[in-house]
Amino acid sequence: MCKLTHRVIPLDAALAKGVSILVDLITALYVGLAAYGAGSIPTAYLVGYAVKRVDIRTIGSGNVGASNARRLLGTKWAIAVLFFDALKGFFPVFLVLTFFLVGNPQVYRYAMLAALSCIVGHVFPVWLKFRGGKGVATGLGVMAALVPLCVAVVVPVFVLVVALSKFISLGSICAALALPAAFFIRYSLPQDTELFVFICTACVFVIYKHKSNIKRILAGTENRLGAKKEEQNVHPKLKE
Repeated sequence: MCKLTHRVIPLDAALAKGVSILVDLITALYVGLAAYGAGSIPTAYLVGYAVKRVDIRTIGSGNVGASNARRLLGTKWAIAVLFFDALKGFFPVFLVLTFFLVGNPQVYRYAMLAALSCIVGHVFPVWLKFRGGKGVATGLGVMAALVPLCVAVVVPVFVLVVALSKFISLGSICAALALPAAFFIRYSLPQDTELFVFICTACVFVIYKHKSNIKRILAGTENRLGAKKEEQNVHPKLKE
Protein backbone atom coordinates (compact mmCIF):
# COMPACT_ATOMS: atom_id res chain seq x y z
CA MET A 1 0.00 0.00 0.00
CA CYS A 2 1.34 3.38 -0.94
CA LYS A 3 1.69 5.79 1.94
CA LEU A 4 0.63 9.33 1.12
CA THR A 5 2.80 12.09 2.49
CA HIS A 6 2.03 15.77 2.71
CA ARG A 7 4.77 18.22 2.04
CA VAL A 8 4.58 21.38 4.12
CA ILE A 9 5.49 24.32 1.92
CA PRO A 10 6.71 27.31 3.97
CA LEU A 11 5.31 30.75 3.25
CA ASP A 12 7.43 32.94 1.09
CA ALA A 13 9.55 35.23 3.30
CA ALA A 14 8.19 38.38 1.66
CA LEU A 15 4.59 37.24 2.14
CA ALA A 16 5.25 36.35 5.77
CA LYS A 17 6.78 39.78 6.35
CA GLY A 18 3.80 41.44 4.68
CA VAL A 19 1.36 39.55 6.89
CA SER A 20 3.39 40.50 9.97
CA ILE A 21 3.31 44.19 9.00
CA LEU A 22 -0.45 44.01 8.40
CA VAL A 23 -1.00 42.44 11.82
CA ASP A 24 1.15 45.15 13.43
CA LEU A 25 -0.83 47.89 11.66
CA ILE A 26 -4.18 46.44 12.68
CA THR A 27 -2.98 46.05 16.27
CA ALA A 28 -1.71 49.63 16.29
CA LEU A 29 -5.04 50.84 14.91
CA TYR A 30 -7.01 49.06 17.63
CA VAL A 31 -4.66 50.25 20.37
CA GLY A 32 -4.71 53.84 19.12
CA LEU A 33 -8.49 54.04 18.73
CA ALA A 34 -9.21 52.37 22.07
CA ALA A 35 -6.76 54.60 23.93
CA TYR A 36 -8.06 57.72 22.17
CA GLY A 37 -11.59 56.76 23.16
CA ALA A 38 -10.57 56.38 26.80
CA GLY A 39 -8.62 59.64 26.81
CA SER A 40 -11.43 61.56 25.14
CA ILE A 41 -13.91 60.97 27.98
CA PRO A 42 -14.57 64.62 29.01
CA THR A 43 -14.63 64.11 32.77
CA ALA A 44 -14.75 67.78 33.79
CA TYR A 45 -17.48 68.54 31.25
CA LEU A 46 -19.63 65.59 32.35
CA VAL A 47 -19.24 66.32 36.06
CA GLY A 48 -19.82 70.05 35.57
CA TYR A 49 -23.03 69.44 33.68
CA ALA A 50 -24.22 66.73 36.06
CA VAL A 51 -23.63 68.80 39.21
CA LYS A 52 -24.29 72.38 38.06
CA ARG A 53 -25.93 71.97 34.64
CA VAL A 54 -23.18 74.25 33.30
CA ASP A 55 -20.88 73.83 30.31
CA ILE A 56 -17.44 74.13 31.92
CA ARG A 57 -16.11 75.63 28.67
CA THR A 58 -18.03 78.82 29.51
CA ILE A 59 -16.29 79.19 32.90
CA GLY A 60 -12.92 80.73 33.72
CA SER A 61 -10.26 79.67 31.24
CA GLY A 62 -12.71 77.46 29.35
CA ASN A 63 -10.35 74.53 29.87
CA VAL A 64 -11.92 71.09 30.31
CA GLY A 65 -9.72 70.00 33.20
CA ALA A 66 -9.35 69.81 36.96
CA SER A 67 -8.12 73.39 37.50
CA ASN A 68 -11.15 74.88 35.80
CA ALA A 69 -13.41 72.33 37.50
CA ARG A 70 -12.24 73.77 40.84
CA ARG A 71 -13.59 77.19 39.83
CA LEU A 72 -16.95 75.72 38.95
CA LEU A 73 -17.38 72.89 41.45
CA GLY A 74 -14.88 73.38 44.26
CA THR A 75 -11.81 71.49 45.42
CA LYS A 76 -13.41 68.12 46.21
CA TRP A 77 -14.95 67.71 42.77
CA ALA A 78 -11.74 68.99 41.16
CA ILE A 79 -9.77 66.25 42.92
CA ALA A 80 -12.25 63.68 41.66
CA VAL A 81 -11.87 65.01 38.09
CA LEU A 82 -8.08 64.96 38.42
CA PHE A 83 -8.15 61.38 39.72
CA PHE A 84 -10.38 60.07 36.93
CA ASP A 85 -8.45 61.95 34.22
CA ALA A 86 -5.26 60.30 35.52
CA LEU A 87 -6.93 56.86 35.61
CA LYS A 88 -8.16 57.12 32.03
CA GLY A 89 -4.54 57.66 31.01
CA PHE A 90 -3.08 55.01 33.29
CA PHE A 91 -5.26 52.00 32.54
CA PRO A 92 -4.97 51.81 28.72
CA VAL A 93 -1.17 51.88 28.94
CA PHE A 94 -1.09 49.53 31.93
CA LEU A 95 -3.36 47.01 30.19
CA VAL A 96 -1.22 47.05 27.04
CA LEU A 97 1.91 46.41 29.09
CA THR A 98 0.57 43.78 31.47
CA PHE A 99 -2.41 42.10 29.81
CA PHE A 100 -3.37 42.57 26.17
CA LEU A 101 0.07 42.57 24.54
CA VAL A 102 2.33 41.19 27.25
CA GLY A 103 5.09 39.14 25.63
CA ASN A 104 4.82 40.99 22.32
CA PRO A 105 8.31 42.15 21.25
CA GLN A 106 6.81 45.53 20.27
CA VAL A 107 4.88 45.97 23.52
CA TYR A 108 6.63 49.18 24.58
CA ARG A 109 5.97 50.78 21.22
CA TYR A 110 2.29 49.89 21.52
CA ALA A 111 2.31 51.26 25.06
CA MET A 112 3.78 54.56 23.85
CA LEU A 113 1.14 54.68 21.11
CA ALA A 114 -1.56 54.13 23.73
CA ALA A 115 -0.04 56.84 25.92
CA LEU A 116 0.09 59.35 23.06
CA SER A 117 -3.47 58.50 21.98
CA CYS A 118 -4.78 59.01 25.53
CA ILE A 119 -3.20 62.46 25.77
CA VAL A 120 -4.43 63.47 22.30
CA GLY A 121 -7.92 62.20 23.17
CA HIS A 122 -7.99 64.32 26.32
CA VAL A 123 -6.72 67.47 24.61
CA PHE A 124 -8.73 67.01 21.40
CA PRO A 125 -11.92 65.06 22.28
CA VAL A 126 -14.14 64.45 19.28
CA TRP A 127 -17.24 64.76 21.52
CA LEU A 128 -16.46 68.42 22.35
CA LYS A 129 -15.42 69.49 18.86
CA PHE A 130 -11.77 68.80 19.71
CA ARG A 131 -11.67 71.34 22.54
CA GLY A 132 -10.49 69.60 25.70
CA GLY A 133 -7.99 69.94 28.53
CA LYS A 134 -4.24 70.52 28.65
CA GLY A 135 -3.19 66.93 29.21
CA VAL A 136 -1.56 67.26 32.64
CA ALA A 137 -3.62 64.74 34.63
CA THR A 138 -3.92 62.30 31.73
CA GLY A 139 -0.21 62.74 31.04
CA LEU A 140 0.47 61.95 34.69
CA GLY A 141 -1.55 58.75 34.31
CA VAL A 142 0.19 57.50 31.18
CA MET A 143 3.63 58.29 32.59
CA ALA A 144 2.77 56.52 35.86
CA ALA A 145 2.15 53.38 33.80
CA LEU A 146 5.18 53.82 31.52
CA VAL A 147 7.85 55.22 33.89
CA PRO A 148 6.50 55.01 37.46
CA LEU A 149 9.82 55.71 39.19
CA CYS A 150 10.30 58.90 37.18
CA VAL A 151 6.81 60.07 38.11
CA ALA A 152 7.52 59.38 41.77
CA VAL A 153 10.46 61.79 41.49
CA VAL A 154 8.54 64.47 39.58
CA VAL A 155 5.37 64.63 41.71
CA PRO A 156 7.21 66.25 44.67
CA VAL A 157 8.55 68.87 42.24
CA PHE A 158 4.98 69.73 41.26
CA VAL A 159 3.84 69.89 44.89
CA LEU A 160 6.79 72.06 45.96
CA VAL A 161 6.40 74.56 43.10
CA VAL A 162 2.65 74.89 43.69
CA ALA A 163 3.18 75.28 47.45
CA LEU A 164 5.72 78.07 46.94
CA SER A 165 4.16 79.90 44.00
CA LYS A 166 0.44 79.06 44.37
CA PHE A 167 0.37 78.56 40.59
CA ILE A 168 -0.93 75.13 39.56
CA SER A 169 0.05 75.86 35.98
CA LEU A 170 3.64 76.65 36.96
CA GLY A 171 3.82 73.40 38.94
CA SER A 172 2.64 71.50 35.87
CA ILE A 173 5.20 73.22 33.64
CA CYS A 174 8.06 72.55 36.07
CA ALA A 175 7.03 68.90 36.40
CA ALA A 176 7.04 68.57 32.61
CA LEU A 177 10.52 70.11 32.51
CA ALA A 178 11.78 67.79 35.25
CA LEU A 179 10.48 64.52 33.80
CA PRO A 180 13.10 64.16 31.00
CA ALA A 181 15.83 64.65 33.61
CA ALA A 182 14.22 62.09 35.95
CA PHE A 183 14.24 59.64 33.05
CA PHE A 184 17.95 58.99 33.58
CA ILE A 185 17.40 57.69 37.11
CA ARG A 186 16.09 54.42 35.67
CA TYR A 187 16.91 54.47 31.96
CA SER A 188 19.84 55.32 29.71
CA LEU A 189 20.73 56.23 26.14
CA PRO A 190 21.01 54.92 23.49
CA GLN A 191 19.18 51.81 24.76
CA ASP A 192 15.98 53.67 25.60
CA THR A 193 16.09 56.39 22.94
CA GLU A 194 12.55 55.83 21.69
CA LEU A 195 11.09 56.13 25.18
CA PHE A 196 13.14 59.25 25.87
CA VAL A 197 12.01 60.90 22.63
CA PHE A 198 8.40 60.09 23.46
CA ILE A 199 8.67 61.55 26.96
CA CYS A 200 10.31 64.73 25.66
CA THR A 201 7.67 65.11 22.95
CA ALA A 202 4.82 64.65 25.43
CA CYS A 203 6.36 67.14 27.87
CA VAL A 204 6.91 69.77 25.17
CA PHE A 205 3.29 69.30 24.08
CA VAL A 206 1.98 69.80 27.63
CA ILE A 207 4.14 72.91 28.09
CA TYR A 208 2.94 74.29 24.75
CA LYS A 209 -0.68 73.85 25.87
CA HIS A 210 0.19 76.12 28.84
CA LYS A 211 1.32 79.01 26.64
CA SER A 212 -1.58 81.20 27.74
CA ASN A 213 -0.77 80.47 31.39
CA ILE A 214 2.86 81.43 30.81
CA LYS A 215 1.75 84.75 29.35
CA ARG A 216 -0.51 85.42 32.33
CA ILE A 217 2.22 84.49 34.82
CA LEU A 218 4.61 86.94 33.15
CA ALA A 219 1.87 89.60 33.09
CA GLY A 220 0.99 88.97 36.75
CA THR A 221 -2.62 88.05 35.97
CA GLU A 222 -2.52 84.27 36.47
CA ASN A 223 -4.93 82.92 39.10
CA ARG A 224 -3.28 81.77 42.32
CA LEU A 225 -4.39 78.73 44.26
CA GLY A 226 -6.50 79.78 47.24
CA ALA A 227 -7.18 83.29 45.97
CA LYS A 228 -10.48 84.67 47.29
CA LYS A 229 -11.51 86.04 43.93
CA GLU A 230 -10.38 84.81 40.57
CA GLU A 231 -10.81 86.64 37.32
CA GLN A 232 -13.24 84.48 35.43
CA ASN A 233 -16.44 84.58 33.44
CA VAL A 234 -18.98 84.08 36.21
CA HIS A 235 -21.94 81.96 35.24
CA PRO A 236 -25.24 82.46 37.10
CA LYS A 237 -25.21 78.82 38.21
CA LEU A 238 -22.05 79.49 40.23
CA LYS A 239 -24.04 81.70 42.57
CA GLU A 240 -26.54 78.97 43.42
